[in-house]
This record gives sequence, structure tokens and C-alpha cells, in this order.
Amino acid sequence: MGFAISDELLGIFVPILVYWVYSGIYMALESMSSSLDKYKLHTKEDEDGKNLVSKSIVLKGVLLTQTLQALGASLLFLMSRGKNEASTSEPSSFFAIARQYVVAMLVLDTWTYFTHRYLHQNKFLYRHLHSRHHQLVVSYAFGAQYTHPLEGLLVDTVGGALAFIISGMSPRTSIFFYSFVSIKIVDDHCGLRLPGNLIQIFFKNNSVYHDVHHQLYGGKYNFSQPFFVMWDRILGTYMPYSLEKRAEGGFEVKPADIKVNSKED
Repeated sequence: MGFAISDELLGIFVPILVYWVYSGIYMALESMSSSLDKYKLHTKEDEDGKNLVSKSIVLKGVLLTQTLQALGASLLFLMSRGKNEASTSEPSSFFAIARQYVVAMLVLDTWTYFTHRYLHQNKFLYRHLHSRHHQLVVSYAFGAQYTHPLEGLLVDTVGGALAFIISGMSPRTSIFFYSFVSIKIVDDHCGLRLPGNLIQIFFKNNSVYHDVHHQLYGGKYNFSQPFFVMWDRILGTYMPYSLEKRAEGGFEVKPADIKVNSKED
């Protein structure tokens, strides 16, 4: 009897593996060479001085959050197994999968925006949950999922579940979708503005956009994650910014006047 790994199991663990592979590439490149320094949004001194938590603590925190999220995703697949057996037996067309991706992206963005914004507005929840993520003022790749475990379940796991259910995607399709989500959130927290990076070119919601939110002046703006900026635009929480080169190398993100369009537009 052969050993088979179900799509549900792959859908849980492949995105986690992708998260660590992609963030590991960023961290390895930064540690092996200083060539990326000219693309950094903050200096090494900023990272050491502004961040309130060590990388070892961040590592442990991310692993804990991902463990609880994996358990939550397992329960989701167990509850929906019967429903999805039929969908995995028949191949979906490219257009059907594309539609599922778009729906899932919109659902995930909507859930994330409103829960994220509320975590900032509610002082109790911010103090006890979301403030942990903002201990990284200068973000880096593998710190993308450094959140309180309860926040991880509320925002990421529940949001992911809603996107999965409402879009109607199969567990097999979800493997690729949530692997892309992993890549996207890691890239948004990488702390670099890289030329030729297709994610940063195609998505307005990118590493620079999210860096604004991590700064003290941007804490009430740019809540949108991980794909689009529509809710910030619609509800008046969009903060324009300019990206300027530092004399000593790298970039500096500066808030622009709210009434003036960003140089990145």
C-alpha cells in the first residue's frame, strides 16, 4: 500500500514551507553580501535601535503562530472534506481558477482590512494583541507573521478560511493560492525596494506601502493587506508617500501631504 499525501495536508504545510524558503533567501542574501544595502528602506542602525524584540524571539513567535494556524486549517479541511471531494475529482478550467483567485483575494483583503483596523482602534486589543507585530518597526522577511497567536487565528486563519469557502476553491487550488499569499506577505515585510521585483511592481500594496504603516506616523493609515489598497482609498486611511534615496545609501520612505499624490503612483 503506497503512502499518499492528501491535498489538504499539502495545503496546510506547503505555504509554511514556502514562507521559510522565500524569507530564507532574503535573509541569506542580506547576510552574505552588502549589495542589497542600497535597496534597504532602513539602515542597520535603525533596525537595531528601533526594533523592540530580538530575532530569536521573533523566530519562536512565528513558529508558534504557524503551529496554531496549521491546527486551525486542519479543522477547516476536516469540516469541509465531504464537500471538496467532488471538486477535486474534476479538473477546473483556467478561468474558473482565476475567478476563484480573484474572489479569494478580495475576501482576504476585506477581512484583513477591517480586523486589522479594529485591532488598532480598540486600545485593549492593540495593547494585548496587535502591538506585538509593531515591535518590529523595521520589518524583515521572516518577521511577517510575528503576531500574537490569537491575532494570527483571528486575522489570518479565519480570513483564509472565509476566502477558501466563499471562493469555492479546492484544496489543491488552495495549495498554490496560499503559497502565493506566503510569498506576498514575506515580500511586503522584507524591508527592501528591489528593482525588477514583479510583486513590488505589480502591487501598489508592497514593501514600501506597508513600511509606512509600521512607522509611528503611519499607524493610523495603510491598513490594507495583502494585495490591494482599495479599502484604504475608499475609507480615507490611505497615506501617500515619497521614496527618496539616502545620501549614505538605500532609501527613505517619507509621508507626503495627504492631498498630494504619491511619487509611487
